[in-house]
Amino acid sequence: MHNLLIRRENRTDHGAISHVIEQAFKNQQYSSHTEHFIVDALRRADALTLSLVAVLNKKIVGHIAISPVQISSGVQGWYGLGPVAVLPEWQLQGIGSALIQSALNQLKMISAKGCVVLGDPNFYSGFSFKAVPDLILANVPAEYFQALSFDGKFPQGIVTYHEAFNATS
Repeated sequence: MHNLLIRRENRTDHGAISHVIEQAFKNQQYSSHTEHFIVDALRRADALTLSLVAVLNKKIVGHIAISPVQISSGVQGWYGLGPVAVLPEWQLQGIGSALIQSALNQLKMISAKGCVVLGDPNFYSGFSFKAVPDLILANVPAEYFQALSFDGKFPQGIVTYHEAFNATS
């Protein structure tokens, strides 16, 4: 995708970001359809470590959020990837992958230790995410919760996402 620009969000992007997220998850049966509320709540709580948009022909077509996670062992420097969203008409063209790669590169630049994701193991393994037996997200099948360590060390414990992930409006 040669005209694709990935950049940090700015204030004027918020409405377009909500639209992209709503559209991307509208027909997903695994979705709670609250993903756009989650991103807004993370933003309000100043817990949106990274918020990147994918722009094509001056239109926002994708978005990714990265926020800090807590791990019961107390280890710091770990982040959660998601939600990641691409407008339905632009899905399966590499935009989501470009957003993920950009976000992971930026996490490394801020000296993050690693990143976790709840998602399709077949997709996220392409970014070197893997299930880690002693790193647990409660109430989800272990194979769908995966981690990527930037220093080769994986923490042990229960992972908790920011309370904004409970937002429903």
